[in-house]
Amino acid sequence: MNLTQKKCKPCEGNTPTLTEEQAKELLKQIPGWEIKNDHLYRQFKFKKFRESVAFVNKIAEIAEQEGHHPDIIINYNKVSIELWTHAINGISENDFILATKINNI
Repeated sequence: MNLTQKKCKPCEGNTPTLTEEQAKELLKQIPGWEIKNDHLYRQFKFKKFRESVAFVNKIAEIAEQEGHHPDIIINYNKVSIELWTHAINGISENDFILATKINNI
């Protein structure tokens, strides 16, 4: 099933993190993202601050619907997104699902 069609699932502390191989395979489905220190990371660039904020507001709506929340930093026209599953202190499928939906904004 395509990641865009999936929904984030509640994650318990005993849910295993994805293996490096699993993460690398899923990474192919989210262009522009990279794995840094067991987190997914991507930076988006816009022309103006207002566009950055509008983008973050759209991310917030999706994150609320999915029940999975990224770390977001706005630096004027740049938005940095970092995703990982806090409950397991690593990357889960939920992170890739949310990254895919962010890419589709």
